[in-house]
Amino acid sequence: MDPQVAKALEQDRTIDITTVGRKSGQTRRTEIWFHNLDGQLFITGFPGTRDWYANLVAHPGFTFHLKESAQADLPALAKPVLDNAQRREIMTAIHGKLEWSRDLEEWVADSPLIEVELT
Repeated sequence: MDPQVAKALEQDRTIDITTVGRKSGQTRRTEIWFHNLDGQLFITGFPGTRDWYANLVAHPGFTFHLKESAQADLPALAKPVLDNAQRREIMTAIHGKLEWSRDLEEWVADSPLIEVELT
């Protein structure tokens, strides 16, 4: 992997993702945060229904666009995290790295969460 890309995956937070609409089939580009936990990449969002998540459940292949310290368009696969114990472990780690507190129980119960596999 390119060293600049590897460094960006370790330190950056804001990316764009391009998904395929679950109903329309049209591509959609969305700005979002990602989280690197010991080399594993995750995307989550505020509790509630999110179009980007529904799109990834229907069409798991997407593009992970780095845009901060490096620019790269990386093909990726979304793997929804559904197991409650695993969700709690991941959300706890993510929340521990953020600057402000959130209701962990609400996030575990109702936030979209995917693991990103770069392909």
